[in-house]
Parts: sequence; C-alpha cells; structure tokens
Amino acid sequence: MSARGKAGTTREDKRARTLVTPEGLALPITIAPRASRAGALIIDVMIIVFGLVVFRLLMSWIAQGLLAGTMLDPDQLSGGALEFLGIVYVLIVFATWYGYFLVQELGPRGATLGKRMVGIRIAARGQARLTPEAVIARNLLRDIEIFYPLITLLILTVAAQTGEPVGALGWVLAGWFLLFLLFPFFNRDALRAGDVVAGTWVVERPRTKLASVLSVQGAVAAEGASEVTGARYQFGDAELSIYGERELQTLERMLRDAPDEALHAVHATICRKIGWDPGAGDERAFLEAFYGQLRAKLEADLRFGKRKADKFS
Repeated sequence: MSARGKAGTTREDKRARTLVTPEGLALPITIAPRASRAGALIIDVMIIVFGLVVFRLLMSWIAQGLLAGTMLDPDQLSGGALEFLGIVYVLIVFATWYGYFLVQELGPRGATLGKRMVGIRIAARGQARLTPEAVIARNLLRDIEIFYPLITLLILTVAAQTGEPVGALGWVLAGWFLLFLLFPFFNRDALRAGDVVAGTWVVERPRTKLASVLSVQGAVAAEGASEVTGARYQFGDAELSIYGERELQTLERMLRDAPDEALHAVHATICRKIGWDPGAGDERAFLEAFYGQLRAKLEADLRFGKRKADKFS
C-alpha cells in the first residue's frame, strides 16, 4: 500500500466511532470532516440567502403590479407603512433562517439540504435520541458562535470607515469569532460549542450496499422455526419495517462475533421494539430468523426501487 493510502486509512480510523442506539444496537459511524461541515453550512446559507432575495424581488414585483395607480401605490407609502413592511420582512427572515435548519434536522434524515449534498447528518451522542431541544440548542448557539459576531464585525468595519470610533470592541468580537471558529480543531470529535451543549455530533452518512448473506449457524430452521425450542418466528411487514440496511449489517456482525450476553440484550431490544414476547431460551434462533426475513424484505424492496438505508429513512 502506498504512503498516501496508509495516511488515508489512518485518518479514517481516527474518525471511526461506535454509536449505541436507544434500541441497544452498536452502529459503526465516522465523524464528518471539518471541511464537509463548513461546506454544508456555506451551501445552506447560500440557499437561504438566494431564496430570501428571490422572495423579496417577487413580492416587490407583485406589489408594484397590483397596487400601482391605487391609493396604496407603493411609491406613495408613508414612512410608518414602510416600517411595518420592514418589520414583516424581518419576521419572515427570522422564520426562514431558523425554520430551514430546525424543520430539516428534526426530520428522519437529520440533515439539511447542504448536509445531504455533502453526505453528512447530525446524531445524538450516547444512547439518547435526537430531541427537538438538542436541535434548537445547537442552531441557536451557532448564531452566537459565528453569525452574530461576524455581522457585528462587518457593521463596525463600515462604521470605522466613516470615522466612527469603535474602540476595543472590534478586537473583542474578532477574538470571540476566532475562538469559536477554531473550537472544532481542539477536540477529537470535531465538535463545535453547540454540539457540546446539545449533546450531538455530525457524522458521515455514506450510501451502503447490503452485505453478503450471513451463513447462520443452524439454530433456526428453513421456515423460521427454532430447532431448540420449536418456536416459529414469522414477522410481518410492520415489524420488519422498523429497521433498515445499516441495522441489518449491525445485526449480522453481532450474529457472527458477539457473545451470547450481547445477543440477549439485542433480542430483548428488538422484542420490545416490535411488541413481541417470545420468551427466552433460544435468542439466536429469533435473531437469525429476524435477520433472514429482514434481509429478504430489503432485497425485495430494492427490486422495486424502494431503499431503506436505516431506521430513520
């Protein structure tokens, strides 16, 4: 292997982590590169700014066409009316800015358009679920970390050019901006301050293929019946639809390598998730039957153009 390939492998290994889901499944993940996060944010800001500019121009064009020549002629509006329209537009900007991030990151994909374009998403650290409170906190703090000081610095720069005294405030804001801008470079998970407070991290979301078929160890017979207890395991579409390809691969790795204690925990988690109570005694047979039927369903869906990458899809 070339030195370049070894370096690339080392960087991937440094970003490799394990995420334990609330269901008890251990999923291998990769921390998103800092460059990808910056690129996603730039794309999202460009989308928002472009959308707001187009909206303003469109509304202005419609207003000119509808109101020109009437008592509400835009060219004859009073100062108070113009101030009111300005306040309405500021509220629209506020709702668009925060709604864009919150609505998309609270969705099943956990990612904005920019994040989806570069192949990353947000996730909760630890075994907690990604909550609305966490998403709101990380987005509010991003403005305090980056955008508020940046906008204030631009205003102070313009003021200084017109001869206004700005004092040491500019240096304080510049230090504030640089501190939080460089914060992700000083921790191994590339977390910004908002991620630390909200308990989140940003991870890669690669498109994966189904792994090779697991050769089970014979604990389950051909039709889903346990050779140990005689119990028959047949799962419906609703029960199999709770998981996707990523969880299938995790379950496969556990069936290959995990000790019995870990299989018991996964068995209990899946049973609780799908509302089953098959009892104990042959957890491996249950998991092998679930694995085989889940795989068959995912492969059948793929043939019809339906893909379920993970439980969030």
